[in-house]
Amino acid sequence: MTSLPMATEVLPAEEGEAEGCIQCQQGSKLVLFVTGKCHWGCDYCPLSDNRRETPDMFANERRCTTWDEVIEEGRAMNATGTGITGGDPMLDMDKTLEAVRQLKAAFGASHHVHAYTSIPFDPDRAAVFGLAGLDEIRFHLLDGTTEKYRNTMEACAAAGITVGVELPCEPDKETQLFALLDELETVPVTFLNLNELEITVGNQENMDVRGFNLSGGITAAADGSAALALRLKHAAEEKPYHLKFCTAKYKDAGQLRSRFRRRGQATLRPYEVLSDDDTILFGAVPTPLADAEDDMNELQSAMDMAAGWMRYDAINERIEMPLTLAEELAEVLEVPVMLVEVHPTHERLEVGLVHLNDHR
Repeated sequence: MTSLPMATEVLPAEEGEAEGCIQCQQGSKLVLFVTGKCHWGCDYCPLSDNRRETPDMFANERRCTTWDEVIEEGRAMNATGTGITGGDPMLDMDKTLEAVRQLKAAFGASHHVHAYTSIPFDPDRAAVFGLAGLDEIRFHLLDGTTEKYRNTMEACAAAGITVGVELPCEPDKETQLFALLDELETVPVTFLNLNELEITVGNQENMDVRGFNLSGGITAAADGSAALALRLKHAAEEKPYHLKFCTAKYKDAGQLRSRFRRRGQATLRPYEVLSDDDTILFGAVPTPLADAEDDMNELQSAMDMAAGWMRYDAINERIEMPLTLAEELAEVLEVPVMLVEVHPTHERLEVGLVHLNDHR
């Protein structure tokens, strides 16, 4: 029987796999959330409250108010492409179109851009997106069929945009999903992506109503979703499109960590190191702003350390330095010396702090 990969490392691309998926797995896709607007009210929607229905834009984890900030985040991770998501990006079609134009202008024609939508939008707009450079579009079929989407799909394909379908693999939609496998042969679709259904804080009550339980272990996956995906993948082996199943575990522990790792590697300061967990580690000594310059000069002189290997963080009032140096200083200084761990995101969320000596 066919088996599905559950690993968290970067997996080799499958034959026929969508380019957007390949780059996402490598962690090289910028995730651009253009709007939280969405009118569909899907009961499985995992979107967090701080993004649901908001007009705000996020590039990865960074809230952005300008295109320059979006491009800056893309450069910070050496992005090879961008996935435009929401909400539903086509509920703010002009903003989504401008996003495609801005990304192509900043990164060039080879920067792969894909977008998601649940809307069978005016087919005449497909040509506009094609001219702007949209490479790939993924339709989420609200009623589980292509009936309302056919004209838009055909127009997108005619405009040179790769067309696909992406859906959650709902355990109670087996009949509908098997019927869809045959139906997709009648439209210009090159891939079908099935995502393992997840039970999250945002949809748990709705999932309880439908009788879904967690599959167990450290995963948000709904029980039965992966098993159904296995059967669908086997049934689609001879279809003219590619069927990919993305597990909840891999989406979180594989794709997200790959992106974190890539951004960390691209933005590490000279004194920082990337941990096995793809977080950033460095040493630190608390120092008030008034003493910062003198303390840094004294440390640099005593340790024969180049200026670029230390930095004063005025917000947290501490001198940052290599962890190896901090470990040495912890044995001789009578002030706190710490190991600091942060996420490699724009906000550099602090996730760990360990005192290396007893001076707290």
